Amino acid sequence: MRKLCTHFLLVLFIAAPILSKSADSDQLLVSSGDPAFQKVEAKKGDGIYSLLRRYKLNNGSCNMNKFLELNKLGPNESLVQGNNYFIPVMVFDYNGNSIRSTIGDTDMEKALRIKSYNEYLHAQNLMNASYTVSKSLWVPYHEINCTDISLVKDPEKTENTKGNADSKLSRYVPLFGDSYASVPIEDESLKNRVFYLVAGHGGPDPGAQCTIGSNTLCEDEYAYDVTLRLARNLMQHSAIVHVIVQDPNDGIRDAKYLDCDKDETTINKKQLPLNQKKRLQQRTDDINRLYANHKRQGVLSQTVISIHVDSRSQSKRQDVYFYHLKGSKSGKKIANNLQKTFEKKYQIFQKGRGYKGTVKDRGLYILRNTHPTAVFVELANIRNTSDHKRLLLNTNRQALANWLFEGLITSL
Repeated sequence: MRKLCTHFLLVLFIAAPILSKSADSDQLLVSSGDPAFQKVEAKKGDGIYSLLRRYKLNNGSCNMNKFLELNKLGPNESLVQGNNYFIPVMVFDYNGNSIRSTIGDTDMEKALRIKSYNEYLHAQNLMNASYTVSKSLWVPYHEINCTDISLVKDPEKTENTKGNADSKLSRYVPLFGDSYASVPIEDESLKNRVFYLVAGHGGPDPGAQCTIGSNTLCEDEYAYDVTLRLARNLMQHSAIVHVIVQDPNDGIRDAKYLDCDKDETTINKKQLPLNQKKRLQQRTDDINRLYANHKRQGVLSQTVISIHVDSRSQSKRQDVYFYHLKGSKSGKKIANNLQKTFEKKYQIFQKGRGYKGTVKDRGLYILRNTHPTAVFVELANIRNTSDHKRLLLNTNRQALANWLFEGLITSL
């Protein structure tokens, strides 16, 4: 089913770390215990919320309370430009071995979040150097000291027509890229529902390919973009979303032509194997491990959506279609609801064109081996010029994500 329009060479690159100068002062609060708290300078226009937001600490009242305590401030007090303030970030002496042994915690997911946090700060010039070079590991206070992180209302975010602060809740998700990282929380309609989103192929395998002039279309890039857009939609309604295949450099992109690369990894930052079966086993193992954890926590609703782009003959115009595992009633229900949603949308936005997307059962690896209910989605035929519009226009990629979202919520 995966035909390639072009041949390609597999080239591996090892990138050296890039060191950059910090934009903030690196001052530490000296305390009798270890670790210390980081101290940074307030910039022009900074308030408490914007300062915490810059350092990705606006996700919980726990961080806010600690900031106020450290700086002996009230919640409505202003910050003074040029003054230094302690932020709820603890600085550990990195032992050169692992994050878990450095902080004394065996939680792998926590360690990965801390690693991602440090990489983000370094990329934003908020740290002098990588923690592996400086041996200073920055750990958000909430990762160790907070058991219940509630979202913080941010009155600085927007203002309404009356000039009153808009207190809409939001999350910061760097994986979505700078333009989409701020995720407004609309409601809690999907609270305690878990979704595993898997963009097909990735790493050494770009999947289906085709060329348009000098541009190469890679299946994994377009599937990944729609996957991130769907993840963001789900998070806006408080769903727990695990993006199984990740590329921290891409984010949600609005360009027509998405650059093909090989740097996608697992959710645990592991390399993707070239061998297809090993690659599929790797991502299903990640899903099943997370599924077991959520099940122990009492979560009842868990769903896998695997997103791909098909490759058929160039003349074959292919509507979005769906697979489920034979005998899976829940999988069939979700697939049918997705198909019906697309059919209704085509009646509105493609009136008179007709919609021929199908629902079929198939014994694909990810459908057979993941423990949660799974559905497999094919977005388009990458070789068909009419289908290209569905992939190339960012508004159409967003529409695909929106319609998938609507089909999913009607299945719950």
